Amino acid sequence: MSKTIVIVDDDSDDRELLEDAAKTLFMDNPIKTFGDAVTALHFLKDTSVQPLFILCDVNMHKMGGIEFRQAIYDDEALRLKCIPFLFLSTSANPHLIKEAYKLAVQGFFKKPNSYEEIVKMFSEISLYWTRCLHPNS
Repeated sequence: MSKTIVIVDDDSDDRELLEDAAKTLFMDNPIKTFGDAVTALHFLKDTSVQPLFILCDVNMHKMGGIEFRQAIYDDEALRLKCIPFLFLSTSANPHLIKEAYKLAVQGFFKKPNSYEEIVKMFSEISLYWTRCLHPNS
């Protein structure tokens, strides 16, 4: 079975664009989207699903992306799942990028401005993460 791609973004338009682009490239992978990190965290804790990766917006209401990543990092069971975690942000704030990498994220991407750029970004992510060996495979 193909691994699930998890997308977390509180902007419904961005989430829909990301989901559509992901479906284009990851046709065999289930796509699970969340409008907030709290719900995504509950899903990750309650499921046996091994996601291919998590793509998460940095600036969100309820729980921000940095806090979400920290919660995963602090939870031993989730940390041991070794889920690749990628950030997406409208800005390339050096402070946020530094904070993200302190939490051992595997990537930080600036949100693309068009659907074509989103597809290209997913293509680049796909190429790496679908070929990368994983300890829980």
